[in-house]
Amino acid sequence: MSSAAVRALRVGERALLVELAGCEETEAFHAELLRRRAAGALPAVREIVPAARTVLLDGVADPDRLAAELARWTVGPLPARVGGAIEIPVRYDGPDLVEVAALWGVSVEAAVRIHTETEFRVAFCGFAPGFGYLTGLDERYAVPRRATPRTAVPAGSVALAGPYTGVYPRSSPGGWQLIGTTDVVLWDTGREPAALLAPGARVRFTVAGSTTGTRCAAEGSTTRGGR
Repeated sequence: MSSAAVRALRVGERALLVELAGCEETEAFHAELLRRRAAGALPAVREIVPAARTVLLDGVADPDRLAAELARWTVGPLPARVGGAIEIPVRYDGPDLVEVAALWGVSVEAAVRIHTETEFRVAFCGFAPGFGYLTGLDERYAVPRRATPRTAVPAGSVALAGPYTGVYPRSSPGGWQLIGTTDVVLWDTGREPAALLAPGARVRFTVAGSTTGTRCAAEGSTTRGGR
C-alpha cells in the first residue's frame, strides 16, 4: 500500500479519521500504527480505533502535524503473524451450516474443515461490546447476510456474513449465517480486559472437544493496543 492511499480528515479539535482503500489496507495501517507506537515513533495518541475502511486517532496533540506526517508514510502489506492465537472451541451445529456449505459448494464436513483450518485476525470491533469482525477466509467463501434477520440470536453463536466471521457476545437480533455455537465468554466486565478479542488478535476455531483450552497464548501475546 502506498502513502497515496492514506487520507486523514480532522474530526473535532483533537482527532483524525484516516480513510483507506479497503479492509486489507486498513488492517495493515492499523498494524503499522501499533508498531510505531510500541517503538516510540508515533506522536502521542490517546486512542486508536480501527473500522472496516477507517482508523480513528483520538486525543492527538497536533492533528495537522500528524496528518502531514501520515501523508508521507509508506505502509507495506500486513506483517506475518507471530506468537500464539486465541482458540475458540465450537460445536458446528448452527442452523445455517448446511446452507453455507451449499453456497461454498462443499460438504458440511468440508465446510467445518475450511473454517477450522483458517487462521483469523480481528480486523476491528463493533456492533456490540466484545464483537470482533474476523478476517481470514478466502474471498470465495464470502456469504450474504440472511434475507430476513432473526429477532434473537443466542449468545455464543458463531456466524458468517460477507468476508467476516464473528461470535455474538450476547443475545441480540442478527442477520448473519449461523454455523455453530461456543461456550467461550466474549465479554466479561469482571475480566481485564473485558473483551476477549481486540483488533490485531489472532484467532483459531476448533471443533469442541479437540482442544484443552480457549487460549494457547499468554495474555500478553496478543495485540491489545488500539482499543
